[in-house]
Amino acid sequence: MTGRPFRWVLHVDLDQFLAAVEVLRRPELAGKPVIVGGRGDPTERAVVSTASYEARAFGVRSGMPLRIAVRKAPDAVVLPVDRDTYLDVSDHVMDTLRGLGVVVQVLGWDEAFLGVDADDPEQVAHRVQAAVLAATRLHCSVGVGDNKIRAKNATGFGKPAGVFRLTAENWLAVMGERPTIDLWGVGSRISQRLAVHGIATVAQLAAADLDVLVAEFGPRMGTWYSELGRGDGSAVVDDTPWVARGHGRETTYQRNLATPAEIEAALRELAAQVHADTEAEDRPVVRVVLKVRYAPFFTQTRSKKLPAPTRSLEEVTAAVLDLAATMEPGREVRLLGVHAEMTMPDGGDDAEHTPVRGHF
Repeated sequence: MTGRPFRWVLHVDLDQFLAAVEVLRRPELAGKPVIVGGRGDPTERAVVSTASYEARAFGVRSGMPLRIAVRKAPDAVVLPVDRDTYLDVSDHVMDTLRGLGVVVQVLGWDEAFLGVDADDPEQVAHRVQAAVLAATRLHCSVGVGDNKIRAKNATGFGKPAGVFRLTAENWLAVMGERPTIDLWGVGSRISQRLAVHGIATVAQLAAADLDVLVAEFGPRMGTWYSELGRGDGSAVVDDTPWVARGHGRETTYQRNLATPAEIEAALRELAAQVHADTEAEDRPVVRVVLKVRYAPFFTQTRSKKLPAPTRSLEEVTAAVLDLAATMEPGREVRLLGVHAEMTMPDGGDDAEHTPVRGHF
């Protein structure tokens, strides 16, 4: 990165973004449970992309199958994902943030880090909220931190439409007794692996023996999880235009794939799509990832680093099929995904030391 560290990092997160955009287009939906996902048809296999707070009150969550979501909230309005509209609104939000004279590092459709050197970061946070609301009629929550990790974790305490500060001074007081899965970058699998070592809370992770973490996760990630438990991290905010680390495609099949031939044909198609995406960027592939969701709903992910960077469709496909050889035989498949990581423009091959929300 070419950015610089700031005294304060603000994490801006648009509240219930997709659902909020849909409510703006359909004001009659205000106050009602709204679910956005797939093509808006709960009889099809698709998952929830976003649920309004009213739908969340019934237990609806992102990533949940639509059919289960509508069972939990039978009166909810289910709408299809409208990617182009969300991208347009997101661009408007990010332009609004840049207009405030702060450094903006975009994280996705609905979130960004801001670099701020002000004496009163909460005042800046409230100014951010007012500007976004005036420009887009959307509410956002803002986490204030002395680095990115603390700012990102602070945002959840501010939702909805609030501001919360997390720093080295109050990190353990606020986060210490919370489960490790509440940390940004710790999912269910990592939390389970930590639990094997008696590490269930953030405070326990902060106090964990580094040698134990390194033995479990390796020198790089073990050290990083140790830092994460203490809330330590970078305060560098970089407004360099985002460059895709990789491209992924996935498909949920309306009928389970039941034979090796069906699975291979589907993987070859996905590999070809992903290869075309990487070729459009004129960058070779260095790693492939295979995501498999077996029926009824169990997901596995495997990855493979290629012997050398390649732009060959045949080599990318062969690597994907090699990973497929590790799939559980005889199990029907409801979803397949293929992701290809590319060399970065600066020539680097290693992913940045920042947690991401999955490969796909």
